[in-house]
Amino acid sequence: MKYRVNRKTGDRISEIGIGSSYMYEAGMEEAVKALRRAVEGGINYFDLAAGHGDSFPIYGEALHAYRDRIFYQIHFGADYTKGDYGWSLDLDTVKHSVEKMLKELRTDYIDYGFIHCQDEISDWETYKKNGIYDYILELKEKGIVRHIGLSSHTPSVINRILDEADVDMLMFSVNPAYDFGKGQYAYGETEERESIYRRCEKEGIGISVMKPFSGGQLLSDSTSPLGKALTIPQCLKYILDKPGVLTALPGAQSVAQVEELLSYYDKSDEELDYSVLSTLEPVRTSGRCVYCNHCKPCPMGIDIGLVNKYYDLAQAGDQMAVEHYRTLEKNASDCVQCGHCDSRCPFSVHQSERMQVIREYMENA
Repeated sequence: MKYRVNRKTGDRISEIGIGSSYMYEAGMEEAVKALRRAVEGGINYFDLAAGHGDSFPIYGEALHAYRDRIFYQIHFGADYTKGDYGWSLDLDTVKHSVEKMLKELRTDYIDYGFIHCQDEISDWETYKKNGIYDYILELKEKGIVRHIGLSSHTPSVINRILDEADVDMLMFSVNPAYDFGKGQYAYGETEERESIYRRCEKEGIGISVMKPFSGGQLLSDSTSPLGKALTIPQCLKYILDKPGVLTALPGAQSVAQVEELLSYYDKSDEELDYSVLSTLEPVRTSGRCVYCNHCKPCPMGIDIGLVNKYYDLAQAGDQMAVEHYRTLEKNASDCVQCGHCDSRCPFSVHQSERMQVIREYMENA
């Protein structure tokens, strides 16, 4: 397992976490085994926007002995009064739900208390008016909530809330379909979505990723919004290449499914390669560096994907990205215009020309 640090909180978070939506369907015995195998495999981050209230006793049984080694993100607005997942903006309902979740999880604190499911500006206005956000802040003052998170599918709403609230972690729907306008939650244009990644990277806000496989649709030719199936490793690599992303949160209902997620680190470069996107969405992907590193190896040793990422972040106002660029052993100034990267880029990016642009920009940044 590899880990990434949330710069705002200092938490060291596993690149692969677990989303809890349908864990309860496995039943207590199998789900407990799966969750404990996840921890044994190095997974330490768990989302608890569960599909049913039965999930919480399962997590309590499976992970209470590991509580000091793991992180929970718990959602203020997820309501399990009737068993199945519901959504509520009523303060008393939220308080009751949170108290019930803590009891069943066998814990007395929340690592990341989430402003839950804000897809419209009106949701946020009601959330504040009804006192739910103030309740999270109150629990944070008491030490019950350690950090504050935000869950949303909508870039414009995310930007508004990040302007008004001190958010440490964003839960955002990220996958190769949504980023190119395909699928149920493909909210926002490609550039608008990418600006969220850059903003989070710039401000040190971690991103935990929901719907990494578009609810499983991306894994089948017959259901993929792109018209062709991608593999689990391809989706995970795509997500983890995005600026700001700390962890992807796929679901798992068995030890075998957890093992499949953990096997990500055993995959070859070919198995991780998602350049097939250039053939599935040629218009949207053409000329756009997605940091896939398909251009490697550079004869001069330049990490072209990383140079591009720092440049994009610098353009968004991230001075730290400029400093990181300047500490690279090789950067755009080392490009000899051999064209090797141009011939290898599946997204038709003229990287040799871009290296000149980046060199000039960074020299004057």
